[in-house]
Amino acid sequence: MKLVEFNLPTKIQAGNGVLAQTGSYVKEAVKGKRIFIVTDPGIEQAGFVGKLEQTLRTEGYETEVFNQVKPNPRDVDCIVGGQAAYEFRADAIVALGGGSVIDSAKAIAILRVHGGRPQDYAGRGNVPEGVTPLIVIPTTAGTGAEVTRSSVITDTAGKIKFTIKSVQIAPILAIVDPELTYNLPPHLTASTGMDALVHAIEAYTCKRSNPIADGLALQAMKHIYPNLRRAVKFGEDQEARYNMMIGSTIAGMAFSHADVASVHCMAEAIGGLYDTPHGVANSMFLPYIVEYNAQADIQKHATIARTLGIAKESDPDQLAATLLVDEMKQLAEDISIPTFSSLPEVSEDDFDYLSEAAYNNGSTPSNAREINKDDYLRLFRKAYSN
Repeated sequence: MKLVEFNLPTKIQAGNGVLAQTGSYVKEAVKGKRIFIVTDPGIEQAGFVGKLEQTLRTEGYETEVFNQVKPNPRDVDCIVGGQAAYEFRADAIVALGGGSVIDSAKAIAILRVHGGRPQDYAGRGNVPEGVTPLIVIPTTAGTGAEVTRSSVITDTAGKIKFTIKSVQIAPILAIVDPELTYNLPPHLTASTGMDALVHAIEAYTCKRSNPIADGLALQAMKHIYPNLRRAVKFGEDQEARYNMMIGSTIAGMAFSHADVASVHCMAEAIGGLYDTPHGVANSMFLPYIVEYNAQADIQKHATIARTLGIAKESDPDQLAATLLVDEMKQLAEDISIPTFSSLPEVSEDDFDYLSEAAYNNGSTPSNAREINKDDYLRLFRKAYSN
């Protein structure tokens, strides 16, 4: 019997149009009147930052905007942001954006108080108490970072990703508004949606799974999988957008209380080296890891297939798991996720380095099946040859 610890430090306000109420929600959660907004240029150009500032100023808050976040967030930008938040004397940080923005904001929340570099806090439980309070408003249905206790940052010098894991960087408040995703382009809807699906699948199948996270993971899959193709093809489909956004948040709750596994290890390896979008990278390797892992827990993989209607209840477990692998490949193709071999920057000469980086990822021990560097190398080659 597993000892289960499940900590929910984040209050969630979810529903269409809740962005407009941000000022009143923040007022309930934060002391002080100086709000440091972390975002990126695209979100600012879309007008969301202006709407956020309006609702905050209505409640008497003074704001400053930091918009220097890039995809696959960089340590150097977090350092600049942390210094800016310190000089502004921020009482709280509001992250408005996708996973890169949210992960950057978590690092900035640490650096604003404790200084140094994000690398100083890498690993599990290395963040001191007293970080800047963080409120998160996701603009994609993907990372679930609005409810997680982790931040993935790129070491720009080493071209490798590292993870900060601590309950100290869990947001105190998540404002989850599906309307912010209505104009998300198809390719971003696809990649972030696959990221959310991978979170749920890995949370359910990894060695750190537990009964509470399992229930959340399966529920997340039931929100995400039937709606992903619809959201990509029909971006104005409000029901699909709502289900994707809620599913992403639930998946975030699941994997933050279990873990991710080797799909993420491979994805973060190529993200660090090639700057590949995280959701795209996850999607590329998902079928191959599912296929590799299925024999370690065939029943759980079969349960996923049956829960999503990919396999019949009467299908043998092995057949159900095979159908799951096939459908993950088909889903990626249907929503136009590129293949690993189609990325122009990929070189087979890098596979040994990538395998080493994947193996050294902190989530490798959580993978459902034991995996070593040579296994990763074979999987990189298999993904490249298909």
